[in-house]
Amino acid sequence: MGVLTAQEKRRAEALAKIGYCNPFLPERLELERQVLGKRFRSGDAVINSREGLQREQVFRNFDLLYDQACQLTEKLRGKCQPTVELNVEEQRLYRELALFVLYGRHFSLVNHPDVNRRGLYAEVCAEKWPAFFRDYQHYLGLRHLQLPEYFDAAHCFAIFFQIDRAFANIFSSIIGTSTSIARLRASIWESIFTHDMQRYVRGIYRSMGDMTTLITGESGTGKELVARAIGLSRYQPFDPRKKSFHGVGSPLLLSVNLAALAPTLIESELFGHCKGSFTGAIADRVGWLEACPAEGSVFLDEIGELDPSIQVKLLRVLQTRQFSRLGETLQREFQGKFIAATNRQLETLVHEGAFRKDLYYRLCADRIHTPSMRQQLADSPQDLQDWVHFIVGRTLRDMPEETQGVAQETMQWIDLHLGSDYDWPGNIRELEQRVRNVIIRRQGELSAYAPVSKLKSAGPGVTAAPSAAGHTAAGTRAEPVQSLVKDRSLEKLLNGSMSLAEVEQWYTDYVYRRLGRYDLTAERLAIDWRTVKDKVQKFAESARVDQ
Repeated sequence: MGVLTAQEKRRAEALAKIGYCNPFLPERLELERQVLGKRFRSGDAVINSREGLQREQVFRNFDLLYDQACQLTEKLRGKCQPTVELNVEEQRLYRELALFVLYGRHFSLVNHPDVNRRGLYAEVCAEKWPAFFRDYQHYLGLRHLQLPEYFDAAHCFAIFFQIDRAFANIFSSIIGTSTSIARLRASIWESIFTHDMQRYVRGIYRSMGDMTTLITGESGTGKELVARAIGLSRYQPFDPRKKSFHGVGSPLLLSVNLAALAPTLIESELFGHCKGSFTGAIADRVGWLEACPAEGSVFLDEIGELDPSIQVKLLRVLQTRQFSRLGETLQREFQGKFIAATNRQLETLVHEGAFRKDLYYRLCADRIHTPSMRQQLADSPQDLQDWVHFIVGRTLRDMPEETQGVAQETMQWIDLHLGSDYDWPGNIRELEQRVRNVIIRRQGELSAYAPVSKLKSAGPGVTAAPSAAGHTAAGTRAEPVQSLVKDRSLEKLLNGSMSLAEVEQWYTDYVYRRLGRYDLTAERLAIDWRTVKDKVQKFAESARVDQ
């Protein structure tokens, strides 16, 4: 006869699965329900962070789960004696329950007041090692218990440290209750641990640095937040002799904005250079690939803007993990992980010959898509208030007492001037700047996002049009673009007398007038912003000729 009753065994199985499931999927709460039955405290469909949500509400069931794990663990441990040995299945359940207890006792977020891990957290956790190891020996150091190799105490300690960081990084930075945001949080977790965490713990963690993550989505949707959550949550081995985690004190995320640098500077930033390798190279320089530790990541933002000549060199690093500084032949090894992001359609760039197909396939093994604010708010309109509160809190981090008032002012301005149907073309980045404008001027109008008809003239006979960077630049002639959409143009479109090129110009101008910026129009139409500007100006010229 088994040590556990049938009901206890079902609870033990559910607890064992909780330890390996994705906490941001509905599966987690369903397993909690199986363990606790009528004592289960219901809440949201998935774990999420939002305004006013207290820590106790997020982890409302953990204390009950922990108590249940302790009771079952002690019952099995009491029977793990030479005279009454646990069978293979009971030993497996006991090991998993013991790990649940160890995590809950030494690492669980419930035990800490601050969900968002910052500063000296690695050092604080390392100090827990002696107490952790004593408990580990108490539960898992039994003579008659068989332990797999991956149950090594230091490895378990490192995995718990990683789980804690990953949850905190995702939970604290990916805000919202919409279905698309829930999927995003779950997707980030899988990018860190894969869909099978048991396999990850057994050994896949060693190979995750070889797997590149590609983050796609419109500009301003938080791709850098996703990159940070992944890059700062990688596995860091623990050294019991030094009582420290590998990589502590090293830069774990090195970011390069490829759109902001010239090709020569990008090469120097990534690969480094030797003294005299080019004009101005007055000393040797260590590039990001060399500075990145094995536990770190290099984040290549705007990968779609990468010059073809550098695409070849980057492909070689992805294939061989080797590179050389500019001006030398010595082969060096890249030990970290690549994370890339783009707001452009790489498939389209490949088709146009602007992006290498082989590099594209090297990048897209793990893809994450960040949803637009339009998608989020269509599903959960209340998320706007949560985002405003989050941004205000981060902006006024040293003045928490002012957060509520500024958040209310911002929401009042949005309700009065934009309304609930506004589609937020600049996404979270636009909202962030509007919040700051409210703080500074008590109004959230941003000239770069205002309709073209509202922009002041840049001079006699010239209308200011937003450039790709969102600044004003001389664009079309004095007539606002809206006035160029005359009945004659619409008539030509409807009766089929426009050429295909003219239709493209008309539609590009139509989208541009709605969004008010060349770069946002380019994103929406999946073309280059210079092409947008050219088509808008050609449409303006043809409209004047028709007048």
